[in-house]
Amino acid sequence: MQNPNNILKEVYGYDEFRPLQQEIIEHTLSGQNSVVIMPTGGGKSVCFQIPALIFEKVTLVISPLISLMRDQVEALKANGVAAAYFNSSQSDFEKRMIVEECRSNRLKLLYLSPETLVHAFDSWLKDIPVSFVAVDEAHCVSMWGHDFRPEYAQLKNFRNHYNNVPFMALTATADKITRKDISDQLGLDDPQLFLSSFNRANLSLAVRPQVPAKKKEKEIIQFVGERKEECGIMYCLSRKETEKWSAFFNSNGFNARHYHAGMTSESREAVQDGFINDQFTIICATIAFGMGIDKSNVRWIIHNNLPKNIEGYYQEIGRAGRDGLPSDTVLYYNYRDVILLNDFVQESEFKETYLEKIKRMIQYAEATSCRRNILLSYFGEYSDEPCNNCDVCQSPPEFIDGKVIAQMAISGILRTQENIGSTMLINILRGAKTGELYERNYHQLRTYGVGNGHSYAEWQHYINQLINLGFIEIAYDDHLKLKITPEGHAIIKNDKKVQLSRFISQAKKKKIEKESKTQKKSSTAVESSLFESLRAYRKEIAAQNKVPAYVIFHDATLNEIANQLPKNEAELLEIQGMGKLKLERFGEAILQIVNNHKPKEITSKLSTSQQTLALYNSGLSLDEIAAERNLSPTTIIGHLCKLFEENHPIDLNKYVTEYEVNQIRSSRKKLKNTNQLKPIYEDLNGEIDFQKIAIGLTILSKYH
Repeated sequence: MQNPNNILKEVYGYDEFRPLQQEIIEHTLSGQNSVVIMPTGGGKSVCFQIPALIFEKVTLVISPLISLMRDQVEALKANGVAAAYFNSSQSDFEKRMIVEECRSNRLKLLYLSPETLVHAFDSWLKDIPVSFVAVDEAHCVSMWGHDFRPEYAQLKNFRNHYNNVPFMALTATADKITRKDISDQLGLDDPQLFLSSFNRANLSLAVRPQVPAKKKEKEIIQFVGERKEECGIMYCLSRKETEKWSAFFNSNGFNARHYHAGMTSESREAVQDGFINDQFTIICATIAFGMGIDKSNVRWIIHNNLPKNIEGYYQEIGRAGRDGLPSDTVLYYNYRDVILLNDFVQESEFKETYLEKIKRMIQYAEATSCRRNILLSYFGEYSDEPCNNCDVCQSPPEFIDGKVIAQMAISGILRTQENIGSTMLINILRGAKTGELYERNYHQLRTYGVGNGHSYAEWQHYINQLINLGFIEIAYDDHLKLKITPEGHAIIKNDKKVQLSRFISQAKKKKIEKESKTQKKSSTAVESSLFESLRAYRKEIAAQNKVPAYVIFHDATLNEIANQLPKNEAELLEIQGMGKLKLERFGEAILQIVNNHKPKEITSKLSTSQQTLALYNSGLSLDEIAAERNLSPTTIIGHLCKLFEENHPIDLNKYVTEYEVNQIRSSRKKLKNTNQLKPIYEDLNGEIDFQKIAIGLTILSKYH
């Protein structure tokens, strides 16, 4: 049996497994079932792909989206793995070829949707020998999951047929009730639960409550403008909002598209492909967008509205920074979002559960303690250490005695017979002179103007806290009117203490965040011109291969190259994400790019082949040239062949005998003058190595 660690290095280019990956792989190789809960970007795919490469027969991967299948298959093929997907987008010929590859055991992984699986199982799939089954996005099987899909319910029958085959169910987000339901619905008997840490430390977390529309637009344009060349997603509750924001971004000089379920499937696919391939940088979408997308370089997520639950919110922000580099998330919300969310669940038989989930989301948004710790605790992981990467930790609240503030607010609500919302309450307390306020005679109340020492934003800050603390509640079913709870009445009647966090202006928060970001960037800085050159090279190669850029290399890999400045192939192979196949395909070009970006005083003006020529002419041997250039002998031979073809006086007969050239000539003629190395190598029974065959073909192409 192959060693998983060797596969990790040779195929994926990584030296060490992430937490839990190795345990999950070994558990699967022993033939046992598992449920894997691992956050987006945590490395779920490696957990089932490496066992698939070790098992003898094909591994089936059940996945809900064509785009997800395509992304993962392209990435696997780029790493030299035999993989395919089978779905309705393919021609009959393509499907027949895939079936034949399965029957002849030439495929290691086959991706199918649940619908395709059921149809294929009734025809050809039942006869295919299978070693292992992985069910990705497994929360879709559960009615308690945030993205339930009825077609997943059919998988239990399929499971019964493969009773002796290990199953692995994987998802990024599932609370306790969903985890149990996944096991039950898939018919997994007592599976091992692997619960990875949900701490995505590279994601910054910020919440912006009750921001007026125009101010919100200004803030968002500034936010995105500071990240002009970076990709991001803006999530909206309604289709109309996605179209509005997309148009807004485009009118302000950005390149954006909208995405929602009301578009044709062709239009949605075109938008998704364009985003994946970096044709535009911003997507304004409903939650229909993003599940399973492997795009690693999304740098920011904005929520235009309050999400309906923490699971969905966590998965959506998890689409940023999948490569581990710093990325930012911002959540905007107002109380009207809560009305909309409550309306969505009114007819559901699980109404009480869904309402409780909305309440937990509100508690997160209105928290005055570390936001990351709140998220972690929701998923059963506990920490009391501040994350220092959320708005609360970056601007820790200073608590004040808020009893007088609370009494003014509560008194204002009571004197209007609990018939006003927060905007009117603030206007009354500040002594505003609005038409509606005067029409209702609220200017004659004893509380009119008593709070004019605080700004509108300050009052908004304090009222939000009083709601969050349970002294005031919002009547979501009665036009957002404010009502006083029994705890709130107690503040008026006795000496109950009230502790509120002091208001900090948005300008001061931004200054603190900027200082924090500057410190982060200084510790992860890259040589920007080299990084951009590497990105340009990656984009060119991706276009040639018709795959997304991140399939070639993640930003994190390019980042590490730009920082480490590898001098030779051995050092380049140490870069995380640089497997052997990618080194063979792209190593020489990358080393040349790095060499071109070294300080000018040590960078030769000669091209790489000319530098080799100069050393060759000085009388150095092949191995001596390779050592001097910090390149492999194979790379140097490539230079010498190129120089030979350009009529430089290179004696290639030093590296191949006349007898070997004649053998290569005979084989080439026998194979109808092919110039491919492998057929000649096989025809000569491996007696002449690839390097000599390449040299021989170069000689023959010039003289014969």
